[in-house]
Amino acid sequence: MVAKLGQLLIASNVITKEQLQEALKHQKGKGGRLGASLVELGLITDEKLVSFLSKQYGVPSINLSDYEIDSSVIKLIPPDMAKKYLITPVARVGATLTVAMADPSNIFAVDDVKFMTGYNVEVVVASESAIIETISKYYGGDSGLVKSGKGKKNMALQAKDYTYTDEGGSGEGDIFEDDAPTVDVDEFDNIVGSALDDIETVEDSDDTEAIGEVEAPIVKLVNGIFVNAIKAGASDIHIEPYEANLRVRYRVDGVMYTVMNLPTKIKNAITSRIKIMSRLDIAERRLPQDGRIKLKLGRKKEIDFRVSVLPCLFGEKTVLRILDKGNLEVDLTKLGFEEKALEGFMEAIEKPYGMILVTGPTGSGKTTTLYSSLLHLNKPDRNIMTAEDPVEYNFMGINQVQVREEIGLTFASSLRSFLRQDPDIVMVGEIRDFETAEIAVKAALTGHLVLSTLHTNDAPSTVTRLLNMGIEPFLVSSSVIMIVAQRLARKICQNCKEEENVPESALLNLGFKESDIKGLKVYRGKGCPSCNNSGYKGRVALYEVMLISDEIKELVLEGASSLDIKKEAVRGGMKTLRMSGVTKIKEGVTTIEEILRVTFGD
Repeated sequence: MVAKLGQLLIASNVITKEQLQEALKHQKGKGGRLGASLVELGLITDEKLVSFLSKQYGVPSINLSDYEIDSSVIKLIPPDMAKKYLITPVARVGATLTVAMADPSNIFAVDDVKFMTGYNVEVVVASESAIIETISKYYGGDSGLVKSGKGKKNMALQAKDYTYTDEGGSGEGDIFEDDAPTVDVDEFDNIVGSALDDIETVEDSDDTEAIGEVEAPIVKLVNGIFVNAIKAGASDIHIEPYEANLRVRYRVDGVMYTVMNLPTKIKNAITSRIKIMSRLDIAERRLPQDGRIKLKLGRKKEIDFRVSVLPCLFGEKTVLRILDKGNLEVDLTKLGFEEKALEGFMEAIEKPYGMILVTGPTGSGKTTTLYSSLLHLNKPDRNIMTAEDPVEYNFMGINQVQVREEIGLTFASSLRSFLRQDPDIVMVGEIRDFETAEIAVKAALTGHLVLSTLHTNDAPSTVTRLLNMGIEPFLVSSSVIMIVAQRLARKICQNCKEEENVPESALLNLGFKESDIKGLKVYRGKGCPSCNNSGYKGRVALYEVMLISDEIKELVLEGASSLDIKKEAVRGGMKTLRMSGVTKIKEGVTTIEEILRVTFGD
């Protein structure tokens, strides 16, 4: 916005080219925004600048000194965000929050406020000095802000000093076990807005030295996107090019949120930066590529990013899966198993041989359940081997193989090799074909405990899937000892949890018994800044644990349908996914809407 503002002011005959050069030179020495430098040098008044911005961007201008802002409105935007973006909330009407900004073109500020508050944002423009005074008044003391115009630094530079060192982009520095590049980010905060200012300044500048510095703001921008995602608890980052903008979305608790829209002109720079960090070919823009980044936050925290780049219509879409080992819950007792189901599962994984299958769609937590099981079983007297695509987390004491189908290292070939490595426990990331299924079954029948996954809707239909793959019924009944289906449901935010009135008919339709409804309390999340006004924070697993009993074995041998198998399993004590969800509602963990979203009726 900085250099663009200067060009707009010249085009409107508000300032001359010479005055712009003088202001840019002043700005380079003192820091801050171009508008503040123009005012400080007396080249334009605050009032005239505000009036110009109001007309240019088609937003109303206000005099903040005329307003008494309610404390409940002030609390909607935290002080660090107000300082960083030079903004202040003014009023809220319904779902619309009015925000005063010194720079009404700062789309990052608007997107961040939307994401933080959950409200629609209506922008008005006010002078920088008035916003600084308002922030100081309502957020207490001088809030670390210093007015410009008196030979002092602008507030944006007062807020915090940021430092980072990039050791991965050039291929230098510490390289970890999987040879992934490492980027150190020490106390890096949300700097996306200021980074874009830098980018636009460089791109619009005639200074060749400045143009050579375009890399620095791109590095800041990308790292800012990464760190924000980690702070938001996101599992994935999506950077998507479209004709008019570059959209950045986070997946938080399984749901996608748009967090910012960037100008399309920087899409190649951002993609190239991520490719450099993940050691991909920046010259190749026609084919998909996969890589990995290891990020260090501070001195101890390490986070992996699994990178996928895919050519699309308007450029390359980049998706990063965040693999934070520190957030990986590997305690089986805390995943969401109910007491009886957990007892049965623990008993099954302690068996000396047989096959245990975990089923569910992508993103349902199957890998976490398998890792938790392996870590429970991981003892010095056991040889554990896994074939994964990809290896998401590495663990001491477990021999993990990365499947590479392009060179012939498939699940089936890995499994064959495992059987010559004297294993006790084998984990196969996914059974995708007959060959893998056949070898896994034979391994389970020859004294090995085999754990694997399948993509099926529930536990009983997994049997049908194996039969359809070509596995004989007698092999299925004699090798499989347990099938677990699972889903992830969002948990109610504890900061805004409140009781909800639900009609009895709705509870009965969901699967509650009449005896359960009496005295039942149902809860929902009202929505607050802590959960980004979604009402949910965190997730819990729903489990359907089906033990392959003698009765179910008989049904499998008879070629019974999955419906018949399900009825027998429920008669034998299995709780379906919907039943598990109903239990979570009774416990006040999740909502009716969430259970309806992730489960089918029984």
